[in-house]
Amino acid sequence: MKLENKQIAIIGAGPGGLTLAKLLQLQGVVVKVYERDQNANARVQGSPLDLHEESGLAALKKAGLFDVFKSSFMPGADKKLIMNEQAEVLFSDHEYKVEENFGDQHFRPEIDRGVLRSILLESLTADTVFWDSKFINMQMQQEGWLLTFGNGSSAYADLVIAADGANSKIRPYLTDIKAFYTGIIMMEGNIYDAENNASQINALLKGGKIMAFGKEQNLLLGQKANGEIGFYASFKANSDWVGDNDLSKADRKQLLAWFKEKYQGWAAVWDELFEQTELPIVPRPIYCMPLDQSWASMPNLTMLGDAAHVMPPFAGEGVNMAMLDALELSECLVSLQYGAIYEAIESYERNMCKRASIIAKESLDNGQMMHAEDALENMLVFFSGHEH
Repeated sequence: MKLENKQIAIIGAGPGGLTLAKLLQLQGVVVKVYERDQNANARVQGSPLDLHEESGLAALKKAGLFDVFKSSFMPGADKKLIMNEQAEVLFSDHEYKVEENFGDQHFRPEIDRGVLRSILLESLTADTVFWDSKFINMQMQQEGWLLTFGNGSSAYADLVIAADGANSKIRPYLTDIKAFYTGIIMMEGNIYDAENNASQINALLKGGKIMAFGKEQNLLLGQKANGEIGFYASFKANSDWVGDNDLSKADRKQLLAWFKEKYQGWAAVWDELFEQTELPIVPRPIYCMPLDQSWASMPNLTMLGDAAHVMPPFAGEGVNMAMLDALELSECLVSLQYGAIYEAIESYERNMCKRASIIAKESLDNGQMMHAEDALENMLVFFSGHEH
């Protein structure tokens, strides 16, 4: 076996990295995961994830975690409402979408990001994840790498797998190709105990998701676990927007004033988002890797998920691509088809780049459609043609 007696290091304990760790452990591979977070609960996990039959769910099935997923997902959270600025419902699938339809290729069960992380963490052996291990650098040593972390520790690995997200610190060791800015900013907020703290929004949401569209801007809301609501105010802006404006992300009065001006003409009910969100709110410029990217494969380094192919979130494919990466990489690494680790990595990367490029193009196109002057009309046509 190619990985016998090899030390495998995965950098990043997101869904992709943890899925890969589980799949490799099932094959008897020794793997360690290094994560910069202090612990599993160090930060608020982002918006809910919708897993797809041929990617995210396929990886969980291979990992033996499908049953625990089915007992942990949020029934009904995939139901959606399309609204205009005045919070009028123009499209709803609440009336006919069944809450559980596993096996249907169009079923997109939602799970809270933190819950998915817990499922994956609990499935690993106790000594797998090393917390408080912020990657600093690595140097070639023997045929592998000597990794250095911010807590002063170091570790050797024969194979390093970057699963450290969009701002990967390991990616530059493999390629100098960088992501480009898509022209869209998303302001991310989170509301705890929404039933009591944001009763109007909570009533509108009905435990599912809302997509409200205006001209070149929208609001995207989704039910999270524990009665929380996550939301994004999404709009077009130049690349310097985050750094150039003096908007305080922790000043509620200032944020609310900004929202009322930026979303002028929108119904007052939406103000509750900024009146009740936890602070600070987080601005997220949306980036995408070039669609034609490729690099020379290495025998001791590869990457998956956003580190490899960050893309806009407008096709709901980010976590699914990361978990599919984990599935395909694990299969390549243990396959008898490849005589050497290099061959396995080369095959994985070639297929991964091709697959990710197609999805990234779809995500870019969706993002432009969702932020166009006639976004509402576009999305009503889009969803009317994709349902039933």
